[in-house]
Parts: sequence; C-alpha cells; structure tokens
Amino acid sequence: MARLFEYQSKELLKQAGIRIPWGGIASSPEEAAEIAKKLGQPIVLKIQVWVTGRASLGGIRFATTPEEASQLASELLGLKIKNFVVDKILVEEKLEISRELFAGLVIDDALKKPVLIFSSVGGRGVEEIASHYPEKIIRHEIDVRKGLEAAEALAIAHQAGFSDSIQKEIAEFLIKLVEIARKYEARSLEVNPLVITTANELVAADAHMVIDDYAVFRHPELGIEVAREFDRPPTELEKIAYKVEEKDYRGTFYFFQMIEDIPKEEIVVGFHGAGGGGSMMSMDALLRQGFRPANYCDTSGNPPASKVYRAAKIILSQPGLIGYFASGSGVASQEQYHSARGLVKAFLEEKLEIPAVIRLGGNFEELAIEILQTYLKEIPAKVEGYGRAQSPDFCALRLKQLIEEKPGVRHKVRPMEEPLIPADAYIFSTMTGSIWIDDRQCETCSDRPCLEACSSKILGLVEGKIRLVISPEEAQKGKCTECLACEIACRFHGHGGLGIILPIPGLKEYRQKIIETEKQINNQSYR
Repeated sequence: MARLFEYQSKELLKQAGIRIPWGGIASSPEEAAEIAKKLGQPIVLKIQVWVTGRASLGGIRFATTPEEASQLASELLGLKIKNFVVDKILVEEKLEISRELFAGLVIDDALKKPVLIFSSVGGRGVEEIASHYPEKIIRHEIDVRKGLEAAEALAIAHQAGFSDSIQKEIAEFLIKLVEIARKYEARSLEVNPLVITTANELVAADAHMVIDDYAVFRHPELGIEVAREFDRPPTELEKIAYKVEEKDYRGTFYFFQMIEDIPKEEIVVGFHGAGGGGSMMSMDALLRQGFRPANYCDTSGNPPASKVYRAAKIILSQPGLIGYFASGSGVASQEQYHSARGLVKAFLEEKLEIPAVIRLGGNFEELAIEILQTYLKEIPAKVEGYGRAQSPDFCALRLKQLIEEKPGVRHKVRPMEEPLIPADAYIFSTMTGSIWIDDRQCETCSDRPCLEACSSKILGLVEGKIRLVISPEEAQKGKCTECLACEIACRFHGHGGLGIILPIPGLKEYRQKIIETEKQINNQSYR
C-alpha cells in the first residue's frame, strides 16, 4: 500500500469541495515565513512524516509571526523522526476549535467491502476512541456500486447526535469522503480530527490516505514513486528497483533496503530470497550466524532470468557487502535454472569478488546448480550452489566459512559498463531489453550452441544467418522469454557473437554517485 502525506491527502479533499485549513507546504524557513505572512494570523507548523503522535515527538509547533515561523521551521527541517528526515512542513492557519470528530473509511478484509467509521469524538486514535467511548463509534458498510447515499449519510449524522444545519453539512462531508476513496481506490482514508470551529464551520484539520498498490498505476496524478507501504520515503535504490517491477508483470520482484550506509566493522551481506516464508526462514538463518542483511529482496512467482539478473545487479549496487546469500523456500515450483542464469550473467558482469552461497531448491534444481558451477569458474569469488536437501542454516554457515577463508574482502560497486555492440549487428527487441547478433562471429561458429539453447525456438537459420523466426512484434510481446540461455551458450560454447542488453534505468547514475562518494572519502582519509 502506498501512503500519501497529510498535505497531499488534504489537497484531494479540497479538490472534492471539503474545507481544509488555509496554508501551504514549506521546504525552507523562508518559505514558512512567506506562508505565515500571507495568512496574517496565528499558525501551526506540522512536519510531514508517516508516523503517529507527531505532537508528542515535537513535530507540531505554533507561531504568531513570520519571524517565529521561520525560526521554528529551521528547528523542524532536518529533524530525524524515526526513519524520516523532515524535509517538508505544512504551514496552516491555527483553527479555533469547538469540537473534534473522527471520520474514516477502511477496506474490511473480513467483510470484503469498505466500511465507513464515524465518531462524535475525535482527536485520538480510533482504537482509543473505541476503548473509552464504544457507544460513539458508528460503523456503516458501503455498497461499492452506489457509494454512500444521502439518506444513509443523514442517518449516520443523526445517529451521532447532530441536528439542524450541521447534520446536513456532516452528511455532505461523508458522501464526499466516500467518493474520494472510491475515485482514488484507497485502502484507507482518515480525517482525524474533523473539527467544528467556533464559527460553526466543518473543517478537515488532518487527513491521511493509503492507496492500494495495484491501483497506483491508474493514478499517475498522485505522483507515487513506489507502490509499497514503507514507514519512510523510499531510498534511491528502492525507486530504481520498483521501476523494474512496475514495467514487468512476470513473477515478483520486491526490494527493500535495510541499511543505506554499511558500517565497515559490521558483517553485512546482500540477501536474495524467493518466496515470503522461505525468505524469512533464510534471513533468520543469516541472523543466527551473526550476519546483518543489507536488504530484503524477493524474486518469486516464476520470474524470468532477466528479472533475477536485475535484482542481483541492484543488490550488488550496495558497497561494503562481505557476501551474497540467496535462499528461498526450497520447494519452489518455478524452474530454478532461470534464476541460476540470471545470477550467472550478473556475477560475470560484476566480476564478483565476495563469496556467494545460492540455495535454489525446487524444480530443476540439479540443472540450476550445474549452471552455477559450470559458468562461474572465471570470477574471483567462490560461488556455491545447493538444493532443497541443504537447510538455510547449513547454507548460512557455509557462507560464513567462505568469508572466513578470505577475511577483509568487501564488495566495491563497479560502474555500469556500456555494451559494445558491433556497428552492423542484427538487433531485435525483447519485452524489457534487446538482443544483438554479430554475423561475422556466427559465420565461424559451426556448432551454433545458441540455437540449441533457445528453448522457445524463436531463433533459427534464415539464409544461413541466425535470425528471429517469429515476428519482431511477437518477440517484444514476450515470445522471447529472456531466459538468457542463448547468451551464456554463445559465450562459453560459441564465438561470443550474441549479447543481451537488459537496461536498468537510473542504476548507472546511482552507481556513479556511489563511486564518486567513495573517492571523496578515500581522498579525505589520505589528507
């Protein structure tokens, strides 16, 4: 689920005709002062973070002058709140509050429908309201086809004890709230507190919305970069990883960065799982050996080799790793040779130096292990492959032993090298990349191992040359499964006349920043 900040949620309420406090968003003390000057009245400054209890954390302050607003903003900006560094502050008019209410809409998984929750008591969590004032909580199931009808909304306002004009205003607010949630496919939308001011106006003083992951692509206007429920803004590497998943529906790729700056004294490894339960067991095995995972990564659901390759490249964009550990459930139904080929391509490109233990239990695990053993002999690192017979604990211990054999070796992030494509190469597009073929190299290759390796049989001989035997459109739509078998076969059993290009947008620039930062640190240490 993807969260919106308070200021984003309130903007959607405003667009729907719901009254919100006057104000604006500030990213500097000067901007905060300017907004305060325009408002010309007492204001409230609220840090924009995805945590509750901001007031108790010192994240909500009050000011009466632009100068005071500027001073408070300078204290709040840059403040570290749990997993956040505050970079935005909502500057709003300070409301004169007569009464606080609660209104929210959530998807009830048990009922399989939205439920509107309304209370004449607000300003605290709904759980606390239900605990102290259970009689104040009204729950109303919503028909997703009709939304909330006027008669239903009026009945809720009446049941809550409101009458006259405010009853009608509350009913109109509830109808709009449900419509907003329907329009943006929200998993939850909470307005707390919804306040009645001393001027008898109904105002949404605070608001928070969570959008369903699977609906995010239908709402580009929301500007959500990563459709995941993080407790902090996504890191640059997480944004890059999400773009891989966003454009490729085949299988699952989930990447979560747990450590951004890896301490040199800690034993931190890159983690690559497959399947939620098995991945959790495997991470526990790492922890029992004293390791810290730099990240959580899951490629499951029968992903193509190209997706596993990209996952490995992203994991290996974290400097300071001392090992690479891949382990899933051990009984996966996916063909494990796809994962093996993806790892082979990534490790070869990286010229991997840190040891890796790969547990590929499941269908064709013997072939997957053979692929690892056969094609990773030329890299500096020792890579060991295991199947379902070996437990995650055994594999984690084995990784520890390999690290102890060559202590002090840490992963250095390499630049993303541009592929050298012959000028007159034959090229066709795949779903997420492209394949090039150099006819001059192929002419001297009598065995043509790439043709035998192509299990989908999309490659063949056309007038003596290796070409697509399907249309380019079919290859791009997925008939080329990006299994990577042809490239590996050509590299090790042919003449190197075929290559696969699998771009990862943003990773080249990200790695370059990492490399430049490392250089600066090293230069400073020599002074």
